[in-house]
Amino acid sequence: MATTNPLQFIQQVRAEVSKIVWPTRREVLLTTVMVFIMAALTAVFFALVDILIRSGLQGLLNIFG
Repeated sequence: MATTNPLQFIQQVRAEVSKIVWPTRREVLLTTVMVFIMAALTAVFFALVDILIRSGLQGLLNIFG
């Protein structure tokens, strides 16, 4: 493993940071909105599954209980 002096390290870090493509404000806003929409859809899906399972189990218990 080659060692580099601190000055070379800082130069390499600055070179790598300059290659980063930062998202625009619009991209951040759109992805944030999409995350909230997907989270809401997932919550609705699991709520419906929960209601179906609960009603099915209650129906079985009413029949046999």
